[in-house]
Amino acid sequence: MSEPNFEIALTKAEALVLFEFLARYKDNSELDIIDSSEETVLWKILGILESKLAEPFAQNYLEVLEAARSSLRFDGVNDS
Repeated sequence: MSEPNFEIALTKAEALVLFEFLARYKDNSELDIIDSSEETVLWKILGILESKLAEPFAQNYLEVLEAARSSLRFDGVNDS
Protein backbone atom coordinates (compact mmCIF):
# COMPACT_ATOMS: atom_id res chain seq x y z
CA MET A 1 0.00 0.00 0.00
CA SER A 2 1.45 3.37 -0.95
CA GLU A 3 1.58 6.39 1.31
CA PRO A 4 -0.72 9.35 0.68
CA ASN A 5 0.81 12.34 -1.09
CA PHE A 6 0.78 15.86 0.30
CA GLU A 7 0.63 18.94 -1.87
CA ILE A 8 2.14 22.23 -0.81
CA ALA A 9 1.09 25.26 -2.84
CA LEU A 10 3.62 28.06 -3.25
CA THR A 11 3.50 31.26 -5.23
CA LYS A 12 6.11 31.61 -7.95
CA ALA A 13 8.05 34.07 -5.76
CA GLU A 14 7.98 31.64 -2.82
CA ALA A 15 9.12 28.79 -5.07
CA LEU A 16 11.99 30.86 -6.44
CA VAL A 17 13.16 31.87 -2.95
CA LEU A 18 12.92 28.24 -1.77
CA PHE A 19 14.79 27.03 -4.84
CA GLU A 20 17.68 29.42 -4.15
CA PHE A 21 17.77 28.42 -0.46
CA LEU A 22 17.95 24.71 -1.33
CA ALA A 23 20.43 25.24 -4.17
CA ARG A 24 22.78 27.02 -1.75
CA TYR A 25 22.50 24.05 0.60
CA LYS A 26 23.34 21.70 -2.27
CA ASP A 27 26.43 23.76 -3.04
CA ASN A 28 27.82 24.25 0.48
CA SER A 29 25.86 21.91 2.84
CA GLU A 30 24.82 24.84 5.07
CA LEU A 31 21.24 25.94 5.72
CA ASP A 32 21.93 29.60 6.37
CA ILE A 33 19.10 32.13 6.14
CA ILE A 34 20.52 35.09 4.24
CA ASP A 35 17.24 36.93 3.64
CA SER A 36 14.04 37.13 5.70
CA SER A 37 12.06 35.95 2.66
CA GLU A 38 13.64 32.50 3.10
CA GLU A 39 12.42 32.33 6.66
CA THR A 40 8.95 33.41 5.52
CA VAL A 41 8.74 30.55 3.02
CA LEU A 42 10.02 28.01 5.56
CA TRP A 43 7.47 29.15 8.19
CA LYS A 44 4.71 28.85 5.57
CA ILE A 45 5.72 25.28 4.75
CA LEU A 46 5.92 24.41 8.46
CA GLY A 47 2.40 25.78 8.97
CA ILE A 48 1.05 23.74 6.07
CA LEU A 49 2.67 20.57 7.42
CA GLU A 50 1.37 21.24 10.94
CA SER A 51 -2.14 21.49 9.54
CA LYS A 52 -1.85 18.20 7.62
CA LEU A 53 0.16 15.92 9.93
CA ALA A 54 -1.14 14.41 13.16
CA GLU A 55 2.06 12.46 13.89
CA PRO A 56 4.07 15.35 15.42
CA PHE A 57 1.47 15.52 18.18
CA ALA A 58 1.37 11.77 18.91
CA GLN A 59 2.95 10.26 22.01
CA ASN A 60 5.06 7.91 19.87
CA TYR A 61 6.26 10.69 17.56
CA LEU A 62 9.97 9.88 17.95
CA GLU A 63 9.42 6.27 16.87
CA VAL A 64 7.26 7.36 13.92
CA LEU A 65 9.89 9.92 12.94
CA GLU A 66 12.70 7.34 13.10
CA ALA A 67 10.68 4.94 10.93
CA ALA A 68 10.12 7.73 8.39
CA ARG A 69 13.83 8.62 8.42
CA SER A 70 14.80 4.97 7.94
CA SER A 71 12.47 4.63 4.99
CA LEU A 72 14.07 7.62 3.25
CA ARG A 73 17.78 7.02 3.92
CA PHE A 74 20.07 6.01 1.10
CA ASP A 75 21.40 2.45 1.37
CA GLY A 76 24.39 2.27 3.66
CA VAL A 77 23.91 5.80 5.06
CA ASN A 78 22.99 6.14 8.71
CA ASP A 79 23.09 9.59 10.30
CA SER A 80 22.66 8.42 13.89
